[in-house]
Amino acid sequence: PREEVAYVTCTYRETCIDQPDFLATVDLNPRSPYYGQVIHRLPMPNLKDELHSSGWSAGCTCFDNTTAKRNKLILPGLISSRIYVVDVGSQCRAPKLCKMIEPVDVFWKCNKGYLCVVHSLPNGDVLISNMGDPAGNGKGGFVVLDGETFELKGNWENECEAPPTGHDFWYQPRHNVLISSAGLVPRRAGRGFNPDDLKKGVFGRRLNVWNLSCRTLTQCFDLGEDSLPLSVKFLHNPDAAEGYVSCALSGIVYRFYKCEANNWSVEEVIRIPAKDVTGWIMPKMPAFTVDLIISMDDKYLYLSNWLHGDIRQYELSRTCKPKLVGQVFVGGSILRGGPVTVCRDEELKCQPDPLVIKCKRVYGGPSKMQLSLDGKRLYVTNSFYSTWDKQFYPTMVREGSVMLQIDVDTEKGGLTVNKNFLVDFGKEPNGPCLAHEIHFASGDSTS
Repeated sequence: PREEVAYVTCTYRETCIDQPDFLATVDLNPRSPYYGQVIHRLPMPNLKDELHSSGWSAGCTCFDNTTAKRNKLILPGLISSRIYVVDVGSQCRAPKLCKMIEPVDVFWKCNKGYLCVVHSLPNGDVLISNMGDPAGNGKGGFVVLDGETFELKGNWENECEAPPTGHDFWYQPRHNVLISSAGLVPRRAGRGFNPDDLKKGVFGRRLNVWNLSCRTLTQCFDLGEDSLPLSVKFLHNPDAAEGYVSCALSGIVYRFYKCEANNWSVEEVIRIPAKDVTGWIMPKMPAFTVDLIISMDDKYLYLSNWLHGDIRQYELSRTCKPKLVGQVFVGGSILRGGPVTVCRDEELKCQPDPLVIKCKRVYGGPSKMQLSLDGKRLYVTNSFYSTWDKQFYPTMVREGSVMLQIDVDTEKGGLTVNKNFLVDFGKEPNGPCLAHEIHFASGDSTS
């Protein structure tokens, strides 16, 4: 069915507003009088969690387990390392908090912190990746929740196999593999982006291949110093043994694929060039690709380019050679009339114009995306991480972020901003906030 509500994680951290983060429920039914509005807010009991990612307690249906229901949403705090379990099954338009796991339990039981991405496992448990240890030093790996009681079970991997950093992950059970990305060191990156941190191991460089059943690290790929691999996605076909990882600082997307003898390989398939600029923190502005999504039919791949400001659509008829077929700018740092001047651009002839929807100027750049099951509607928010938001897009932090809808041509390719849809998180009752992850109650392209 078509999506009718979206659940969006919202944070007040770094906004100078002393209010708890909350889960917003947004009406997506065009026939509703509340279309495009926040119809419910579930505030958390604590301050400054930085609700970032979210994930379902059940989601995978490639095991003939059609009884699994998406009735619980897991919300980890990126900064607090607290875990919230939200009941969205009882009342989908008015979720309620049903369980909370305190940070001290995560610290003592797992020696982990800075929790990131959530996915349900084939056995019904919930897996949550992390970026660091309790002190904020780099440390990858995963913590496990019981899929029924949501009790914290402990670490997923062996302690000796924890990667130096961690962020996103995806798995393909029919090939007994889980692949995870690197992320960054929280204690250093949490102060903001500093060019002096380059070449010092703050920004990750590894792609990790795990044996899913044995929970062991089998291969590591070095994608280059400060490449910062963030978003990882397999093709949706459960028999497919290939996927993609986007590297935020290098602007490169790699395809990873299975070859003979159960080994895996990687190859570069997309490279978005940096732009020579003045008026910015560095002379070159990288293509900071925050999110990567693949349509349910495995026909298209989408990238959000947070710094430059564009969303890109690639056609995947040849998975080893994605073809750019759609592009739209929805903000960013290189807009015409802004403080940044582009001196040399390998792709554009001129700087893009600012975006205005329903009389509101859109600041910030595209960050997290979510795609409808039919692939025709791509929703996007523009908060990446509150500390970096404040550094690169201070006006967005003051005025609040937005959620937009991009209309997709699923036949020939092409992207168009829907000028009739805008969720303005600058008009929240407690003041402007920052919106990040999006999920649909009826299912979406990342769960």
